[in-house]
Amino acid sequence: METLHCRIRENSKVARLAAWKMGSSNIAIVFGRVIHLHGVSRAEFLGNIRWVRHEVRHVRQYREYGFWGFLRRYLADWVRFGYYDIPFEKAARLAEHNARELDGVEIT
Repeated sequence: METLHCRIRENSKVARLAAWKMGSSNIAIVFGRVIHLHGVSRAEFLGNIRWVRHEVRHVRQYREYGFWGFLRRYLADWVRFGYYDIPFEKAARLAEHNARELDGVEIT
């Protein structure tokens, strides 16, 4: 199995902007292989296994669709369906309950 490499960036300005847009005090947002955090520490994030699985699913989606392909589809689906019903988000919510989601994943 090929290792999926992910990286965490704490106190991210990108995540802070996303938190403002979403009206949230803490958020994780993925761009490529990087999980950007705002309002939550690395330790707190890693302690929430469902949240980690959710964000890792997005990293997998980026790998499958490519950086620009993922973003293009994600944004188009947000406009089309609304945030909660974006197919990528539905898949990530399902991944939260998948005990194998983190198999082969390395987070640095």
